[in-house]
Amino acid sequence: MSNHVEIPATMKAAVMTEPGQIIIEDIPVPTPQANEVLIQVVAVGVCGSDVHYYEHGRIGPYVVEKPIILGHECAGIVVSVGEQVSRFNVGDRVAIEPGVTCGHCEYCKEGRYNLCPDVQFLATPPVDGAFVQYIVMRHDFVFPIPDHLSFEEAAMNEPFSVGIHAARRCRLQPGSTIAIMGMGPVGLMAVAAAKCFGATRIIVTDLEPIRLEAARKMGATEVINVKEEDPVAKIKELTHGRGVDVAWETAGNPKALQSALSSIRRGGKLVIVGLPPQDQIPVNVPAIADNEIDIYGVFRYANTYPMGIEFLSSGKVDANLIITDKYPLSRTQEAMERAIHHKNESLKIIVYPNE
Repeated sequence: MSNHVEIPATMKAAVMTEPGQIIIEDIPVPTPQANEVLIQVVAVGVCGSDVHYYEHGRIGPYVVEKPIILGHECAGIVVSVGEQVSRFNVGDRVAIEPGVTCGHCEYCKEGRYNLCPDVQFLATPPVDGAFVQYIVMRHDFVFPIPDHLSFEEAAMNEPFSVGIHAARRCRLQPGSTIAIMGMGPVGLMAVAAAKCFGATRIIVTDLEPIRLEAARKMGATEVINVKEEDPVAKIKELTHGRGVDVAWETAGNPKALQSALSSIRRGGKLVIVGLPPQDQIPVNVPAIADNEIDIYGVFRYANTYPMGIEFLSSGKVDANLIITDKYPLSRTQEAMERAIHHKNESLKIIVYPNE
């Protein structure tokens, strides 16, 4: 295929000028550096962090201080390549890993590049994100996808990667029993990851019926509505008093974290994925010590994209099951509002920058 395609001088971008306000602007199309590729963005997932920035203007230490473009779960088509890039050609279909790291610090060197202090992560202030028609990305954070994998599914490799990383962090074993607390999109993709890693019993909790039903479709073996049942008592009942081997907290909810800890067997593992609104949460320290509970923090992911694309492409995971809403770029603010106000109807929202 020719390495030349007509690229416009300007493009549409959904710019958050202040919390709660997104406008569509014309901005210049970026030019790829020697080690970058220019990608026409086809599909972008709306993430909980995007919604949080839109609603509150900050997440922990990351504060929106000037207009920003949100969106980081993305996939598209290569339209231009830098002179040093030999891995890609114009027309290649790709998934984009949104965090470009330095490659030189001790964390990058030891393969834990998600801990790189100099990461440039899309849609994390002050870095602009993917609610744009074109985006540049360093070539080593771009991954080819097969023709039969849709751009929407490829974009879902980003939240899916969180689950893959969680499974690797706690060395999830085939045949394990696992409880996953919180069935937002990350939790739902975590169900898929646990299934791919061989967990045979996957118990999930949430308070929205639509999310519990989606969890069943993604591979959950038992679902618990926390509005109707005590999750710890139910998990203990389901496991004949033993508890689960592993519990993942994916809701960012203090009560869910406490429930996760209480549902683990002696010698089991707790994985903290969700970020609660407050920094300090009381936990039962004697229970952690007496039962030798291993605790793992999870921050994004590292070296997960090829495996995620493999799982998604193989048919083991159907990410389409969680996609409920689709919007053009011109209605990005509407997509955000739906994510905030319709959690009982919407799971994953996709924005299409070039429609």
